Amino acid sequence: MSMPWLQPVLSVLAAVVIAFAVSAILSVVLRVIAKREDWARRLTLRVRRPFRAALAVGLVWAAFSTAMDDIAPRYPGHDYVEQAFRCVFIAALAWFVASLAIFLEDLGLSRYRLDQPDNRVARRVRTQVLIIWRLTVAVVVIVGLGAILLGFPGVEAVGASVLASAGLVSVVAGLAAQSTLANVFAGIQLAFSDAIRVDDVVVVETQWGRIEEITLTYIVVHVWDDRRLVLPSTYFTTTPFENWTRRNSELLGAVDFDLDWRVTPGRMRQALDAVLDATDLWDGRVKVLQVTDAVGGFVHVRILVSAHDAGNLFDLRCLVREELIEWLHEHSPQSLPRTRVQLTEAEKAVGGRGQRSTATASALFTGENADSERAALFTTSIPTVDPEGRDEPRG
Repeated sequence: MSMPWLQPVLSVLAAVVIAFAVSAILSVVLRVIAKREDWARRLTLRVRRPFRAALAVGLVWAAFSTAMDDIAPRYPGHDYVEQAFRCVFIAALAWFVASLAIFLEDLGLSRYRLDQPDNRVARRVRTQVLIIWRLTVAVVVIVGLGAILLGFPGVEAVGASVLASAGLVSVVAGLAAQSTLANVFAGIQLAFSDAIRVDDVVVVETQWGRIEEITLTYIVVHVWDDRRLVLPSTYFTTTPFENWTRRNSELLGAVDFDLDWRVTPGRMRQALDAVLDATDLWDGRVKVLQVTDAVGGFVHVRILVSAHDAGNLFDLRCLVREELIEWLHEHSPQSLPRTRVQLTEAEKAVGGRGQRSTATASALFTGENADSERAALFTTSIPTVDPEGRDEPRG
C-alpha cells in the first residue's frame, strides 16, 4: 500500500528539526560570546524569534515544494499553497530584517548615555537614531507589503487603473494629507537640524519640561509635574520656544530681594559665599550680589548663581532664598523691608498769615538782584548804522 503523502510530511518534519537545530546551535554560540561581549546578548534578545520564524518557514517551504514536485507537480491547490508560503516567508523575513536593523541602532545608542552631566552629543545622536529607526521600520513594512502584493495575479491591472486616475487621486490625497506630511517633514527637519533633542529642557506653552519622545508627526514633552504635553512637529518649526540645553546644560538663575535701606550688602555677600560653599548644587562658575535698584522705599538686591542643569538651578535658587531669609532674621533684622509712615500736626500760621513767598527773589528777569539788566538785553532797542555812517536806534 503506497502512501504518497508520507514523503512531504517527513520532509516538513525534517525541515522543522533542522531549523530548530540551527537556531539552537547559534543560540549556544551567542550565549558563549555574550559572557564577554554585551552585543551578543542584545542580538539574541532582539532577533531570536524572527530568525527562527524566517528560517523555519523558508526550510519548510523548500522541503514541501521539493517533495511535492517529485510526487505531484501540479497538485490541486498548488498555486494557493505556494502563495501562502510566499506571503508568510516575506512577512517573517521582513520581521527579521526590521529586528536586525533595530539591533544595529540599539548597539549604536548604547555608546551614548543620557545619565551623564554633559550629554548634548548623546541626546543629538539618540534623537537622530530614533527617527532613522522609525523610518527603517516603515520602509521595511512598505517593501514587505509591496512584495506580497506583487505576487498576486492581476495587481498589474490594478496598478494601471490607479495610474490612469493618478491625477485626481494625487490632488485629493495631497489635500487630505497636507498637515500629516508637513508634520513628517518637520519631524525629520527637527531631528537632523539639531534644534531639539531627546531629554532637552524646553519651555513651551509657558510649561517647563523635557523632550521625552520625538516621532515623525508629534513630540511629547514631559512637564515638570509629570504631565505629558503632546505637540505636533510643526509647532517647533513655526512657533518660538525656549531650549535651555541647546549648546550646554549650564544655566544662570536670579534670586531677588526687596530690603530696607539699612541693609549691608557686604555682609550679605559673605553670607551668600557661605551658603554656596556648603552645597554641591552650585557649579562654581557665577556668584554675584548687586544692588540693582533703590527707589520706592526699598533696596532691590539681585543675586545671580549658576548650576550644571535646570533641575539643580531651581533647587539652588530655593536654597539660597531660604538660607538668606534665615540669615536676615538672625543677623541683620534691620534689613527686613519696612514701610514708614510719618504723622505730623498742622502748623499754625505766624501773625495770622502764612509766610510770604520768596519766589520773586530768584526770578530770571525780575527781582532784587541784577535781573533787570538781564531783562534789558531782551527788551531795549537794537542800534543800526545808516548809509551816512550815523547810528540810529531801531526798536
